[in-house]
Amino acid sequence: MRIKAYVFGLLLLLAPLSAGAQYTPDCLGADYQSRTIRMPDDYEGKVVCTLIRKPALPEVKQAFLYIHGYNDYFFQAALGDSIRAWGQNFYALDLRKYGRSLLPHQDAFFCKDLTEYFADIDTAIAIIRREGNERIILMGHSTGGLITSLYVDARKELPVNGLILNSPFLDMYMSPMAEAIGLPLISFLGWMFPRWVIQGTGSNRYAQTLLAEYRGEWTFNTTWKKENGHPKRAGWLRAIHQGHRKVQKKVELHCPILLLSSDKSASESADWAELCVSDMVLDVEDIQRYGARLGDKVTRHRIPDGVHDLILSQPEPRKYTYKVMAEWLKSLSLLP
Repeated sequence: MRIKAYVFGLLLLLAPLSAGAQYTPDCLGADYQSRTIRMPDDYEGKVVCTLIRKPALPEVKQAFLYIHGYNDYFFQAALGDSIRAWGQNFYALDLRKYGRSLLPHQDAFFCKDLTEYFADIDTAIAIIRREGNERIILMGHSTGGLITSLYVDARKELPVNGLILNSPFLDMYMSPMAEAIGLPLISFLGWMFPRWVIQGTGSNRYAQTLLAEYRGEWTFNTTWKKENGHPKRAGWLRAIHQGHRKVQKKVELHCPILLLSSDKSASESADWAELCVSDMVLDVEDIQRYGARLGDKVTRHRIPDGVHDLILSQPEPRKYTYKVMAEWLKSLSLLP
């Protein structure tokens, strides 16, 4: 174990030396910066990931690293601004094949195994530490919450100081029969036919609850965060299914965890008033049930009237989400 930890630590130190370009002004503006990091090629060819930050605060040794969800990228500048206002350094990562990191030859969001993203997070953390941060708090939304949970379990040699899960994707939102029979079958077939499209584009009702041009208050790049989603392939579903099986039964995280979800879910067929105050992507009961099993230091909260991405909720639930986060960090002496 000591040799493994030493080798892994050495890799983290060396990773930034070959990480590529330095920071340049980011598309978010408002003093955000980003750097594109060349990663080893994969089965689709060239691969990059992108680290976004607000320039470091002098003398601050603690940083947040935010990992986005599926059909997503980092655009939530208000999150970074809020964490900076707490006196913390802030970073976000656009994973390979997402957002700023999506290359023309790649199938957006596709992976065969969720561990493919671990190298991106390894490299981001190495850079963050090289930039003077000694304590790191990971924050993952939806699929990012699943990925970060698996990552923390796999990287026990270099523990993080806290994990915030914003509506983590810990189980499928489908009927019991589909989950018991259909999902394992498609997952198995995904091993043989990873490129098989099992679901095309869908409804844009969730996007309408977010975008300012409809019923929300946000703007984002709809090429990177698609209004109607993106076709899902059997290989991707297999990766998610395997991740769910592990996170539901085989992980034991020892860092403090803040588990956040809305207080209710709603189907896409619900009326707009309900959709704008509910999670219409995941089952909040699944989030709370499986999230409670992630480790021995889980603090759970349900955010009244929150949407799937809680920090994109309406003003009152959004404000409450930040309040809960700040109080949890203070309870751990991670915030003054």
